[in-house]
Amino acid sequence: MPITITMPALSPTMEEGTLASWQVKEGDTVSSGDVLCEIETDKATMEVEAVDEGTIGKLLVAEGTEGVKVNAPIAILLEEGEDKSALDGYTPEGGPTPEPSSEEPEPEPEKAEPAPAAAPAPKPAASGGSKGGRIFASPLAKRMAGQEGLDLSLIEGSGPKGRIVKRDVEAALKAGTGKKAAAKPDAPAAAQAAPAEKAAPAPMTASSYPPSTDDYEEIKLNSMRKTIARRLLESKQTIPHFYLTIDIELDNLLAMRKDLNGRSDSYKISVNDFIVRASALALARHPKINAQFTESAILQHRKVDVSVAVAIEGGLITPVVRDADRKGLVQISGETKDLAGRARDGKLTPDEYQGGTFTVSNLGMFGIDQFVAVINPPQSTILAVGSGKQKPVVKDGALAVATVMTATLSCDHRVYGGAEGAEFLETLKGLLEDPVTMLL
Repeated sequence: MPITITMPALSPTMEEGTLASWQVKEGDTVSSGDVLCEIETDKATMEVEAVDEGTIGKLLVAEGTEGVKVNAPIAILLEEGEDKSALDGYTPEGGPTPEPSSEEPEPEPEKAEPAPAAAPAPKPAASGGSKGGRIFASPLAKRMAGQEGLDLSLIEGSGPKGRIVKRDVEAALKAGTGKKAAAKPDAPAAAQAAPAEKAAPAPMTASSYPPSTDDYEEIKLNSMRKTIARRLLESKQTIPHFYLTIDIELDNLLAMRKDLNGRSDSYKISVNDFIVRASALALARHPKINAQFTESAILQHRKVDVSVAVAIEGGLITPVVRDADRKGLVQISGETKDLAGRARDGKLTPDEYQGGTFTVSNLGMFGIDQFVAVINPPQSTILAVGSGKQKPVVKDGALAVATVMTATLSCDHRVYGGAEGAEFLETLKGLLEDPVTMLL
């Protein structure tokens, strides 16, 4: 009996994905472990392997199809000894198979126009987009025709059943056909319609911009960008953010970093590695910060798992350094570099970028002095780190120069208050300004 291959859930929160590419074609023989396809989730593109052996009987979902629901059928596998005749009458198991989307939405229903009192002027013969006097055109085609002053009855439709679609209007514009007839100059004044009051401009959307303009490039949203937009909008709408900012002197840390990196060529510790280590130790001392909000309780995490924000093509991902408070600087440095590298290559697994309890976002390497970050739910805190720059400071009543870094803590006021956040930052500052204490 044929086997239905369904869209897998590649993470606990995944509801749908994009079938990026097929690695097999109909008629191919596959074994357990062979790569069938690549699925694009909101964070990475992942390979899906075959579980059973057999022959690919039918591919149900085309490459590049977006919004394929988890458990929806995507292919049918024929078992040993079966041929395509086994597909006759076979219904794939699982959720509904996504149907290929049409080029444009279905036409809106049109209300019948009341007949005018006077006899109507003769009209040109109906084109392929009209039947019985009614013109069949997509809403986008109608809008484009209206903007360009085209008469849809003069345009030949190439869509289903002669329906006029976007490409038909564009073709008419290019050919210079389909223009509405101008009113005759000697027409009686009474026959001229009174000018309508100017309507308020409609809200601008991507589809309402001129269709043939060189003023912009329309960039399609990928799954990651859609998820970032949805989650961060939810964050700003539902989480009562407040912000705490502190200046931290880095001269002792920079001296220790130089000394440690000079001892071996097997590692290279960065300032960010010190920040991750210090944040983890501070979280262990202030467990109220290492928590998240739910409708029934505040969940205080027993483990300290620090997410590190990494910019990648098309978005942002936050790989997690697990048990960061129990790891030394060299181990944190090695894990962070490995995770960041595989994040940029899209090779992280869901357990490597989900489940963090706190996030560090560092833009110091870009020369940013200070910024505030948006909390990544369900976490309650994110630390925004700027660059270390030499600044004048007062020490023991005298003016001096120090390398100063500004850090801003974004806090969820539902989980803890300003005093708890300030105590956390005080501990973080102490660890970074006296980094030898991190080694104790």
